[in-house]
Amino acid sequence: MLTTDDHRRDSAGLRYVYPVVSRRAGGVSIGINLNTNNACNWACLYCQVDNLTRGGPPPIDLDLLESELAGFLMDVLHGDFMQRQVPPEARRLMDVAFSGNGEPTSAPEFAAAVDRVGKVLGKFGLDGQLTVRLITNGSFLHRPEVQAGIRRLGELGGEVWFKVDRVDAAGVAEVNGVPMSPDKIARNLETCSGLAATWVQTCWFGLDGEAPPAMARDAYCELLKPLAARLAGVHLYGLARPSLQPAAPRLTRLPAAELESFAQEIHEKTGIRVMVSP
Repeated sequence: MLTTDDHRRDSAGLRYVYPVVSRRAGGVSIGINLNTNNACNWACLYCQVDNLTRGGPPPIDLDLLESELAGFLMDVLHGDFMQRQVPPEARRLMDVAFSGNGEPTSAPEFAAAVDRVGKVLGKFGLDGQLTVRLITNGSFLHRPEVQAGIRRLGELGGEVWFKVDRVDAAGVAEVNGVPMSPDKIARNLETCSGLAATWVQTCWFGLDGEAPPAMARDAYCELLKPLAARLAGVHLYGLARPSLQPAAPRLTRLPAAELESFAQEIHEKTGIRVMVSP
């Protein structure tokens, strides 16, 4: 049986398609993993990908991706997958999510992959019914081809979950392992929200025994406040599965009450609704 703790990319024996039980999606999510070589342009401290390396994905076999998704949907909708693999309380098909073992938009074929997913959903009569999600760090939003893919996702009624764990340059460098200014985060987030419905997703955790300081909370709210009217909301979540990175011993899961307190602070300062997954 799949659980919220088991997000193995090979659980279905396929190259690109993998099912998970997602606590934030609220049921079964069909993952699309374009980064089959475990390569990403970021190196987040909490990442659950084993043997994570820097870089981008290998060339994508779009025909194989399409056939895998169609075959898997057939098993979910007309076979016994739910009964065999999913706990009774989670037997709901919630979305198709571009996520996987690295940054999906780093693939040159990203926009074409979104088109293929839309094609498959259309064949099953699910276009406009099953949400297509992109889980992204947003770092390639300056690329026209990435914008085209997100625009297509928006046309499919999909949405983006845009990673913003910290906003000050030092915090981003420490948590996500990349140089990034608050201005660039804001620009990318504004661009994204103009192309498709966009949620901010934020992993909130303790580091070296300390929760993020008040300065980090204030900076986060200041960055989001001018974008409040453009955003669908914030997904604030804690550590659910163990990090497989060298920094794992430095990380601690924060109490649910601490996340709820920060969620209330975000809402009070920005007016943005916040969903919490401790």
